[in-house]
Amino acid sequence: MAPLPALRVWLLVSLSAFVTVSLGFGLPALLNAATGLLGVPEASVSECVVVCYVLFVLYVATPRIPRGLVEVTGKAVFVTGCDGGFGLALAKHLHELGFTVFAGCLLKDKSGEGAKILEKLRSERMKVVQLDVRSDEQVDRAARFVRDNLEDSERGLWALINNAGVSTFGGVEFTSMDAYKEVSEVNLWGTIRITKRLLPLIRRAQGRVVNVSDLYGRMGNIAQSPVCVSKYGVEAFSDCLRYEMKSWGVKVSVVEPGNFAAGTLSRDVLAGTANKLWAEAPPDVREDYGKSRFEQTVALMRSQINGGQKDESPVLDDITDAVASKRPYARYNPMEPHCWIRVQLMTHLPSALSDLLYF
Repeated sequence: MAPLPALRVWLLVSLSAFVTVSLGFGLPALLNAATGLLGVPEASVSECVVVCYVLFVLYVATPRIPRGLVEVTGKAVFVTGCDGGFGLALAKHLHELGFTVFAGCLLKDKSGEGAKILEKLRSERMKVVQLDVRSDEQVDRAARFVRDNLEDSERGLWALINNAGVSTFGGVEFTSMDAYKEVSEVNLWGTIRITKRLLPLIRRAQGRVVNVSDLYGRMGNIAQSPVCVSKYGVEAFSDCLRYEMKSWGVKVSVVEPGNFAAGTLSRDVLAGTANKLWAEAPPDVREDYGKSRFEQTVALMRSQINGGQKDESPVLDDITDAVASKRPYARYNPMEPHCWIRVQLMTHLPSALSDLLYF
């Protein structure tokens, strides 16, 4: 049996050759059939290649097609997870656009830096709220605060952006049940908890629910099962909610950022988590895996951090479009091209092929 790396190379080369041959012979036939229906002379292979290249460039490079913008004045949005990262940047951005922003901060009552930054704006349109999405009591209190502080509660709440999230890593045999529960309690159950509480106000406004998922909400990966489990759930919840809310005029969108691990998992946190995972693993698991194999997984995570995107603007732009466009998309993919290609292959190819390509 050929070694796995050699098999992977062979498979990639074969796939590339198949696509090349298919494009070379299939596309001219399809293009000639289409032009024949239009009464246009037959096209050559070179013309087909040019047409395909132009379509590819248009798909990749063309700015998003304008679909109209909603009137911002008098509209309020609620953003969770505003202590830092996407949430803090988004709260400031939507405020600059003219929205009234309710910014949920986990550390507001502990004088967290994100809450301080937002409060320093000293704006009537920026309202910082203490919010731990794991707490029914705090979610209820935040919902009452929103209702009591809307300019017109009868007009409702225009948008809820479920951004609050946590991340960790670890193989299945190294990850405790508590770790799985802690990640899902924020990423999944927190999203559901705050959405259910604010949905009556959003229905009243015929507004938006925007759930921030992840590329790992669409595909699995080694040492990422806690995040994948929670984000797969967010995707399913979002789809079901979108179907149910259609008759109410409420739009539901999912934003799936790519590799932004550099902003959520520092090298120090990575090292600390790795040490904890190894120390707390059952003795037989440590013996079977061995420290060198475990370190390979840690090195894989370190490379993901080093290669992660640092520019948050693609994510902010997509969330803003989901909030402000008259016709928002059901899904947004602010990720690098290689991540997007991997997601497509992992979700559309037969598992036998995608597994050989990536694992």
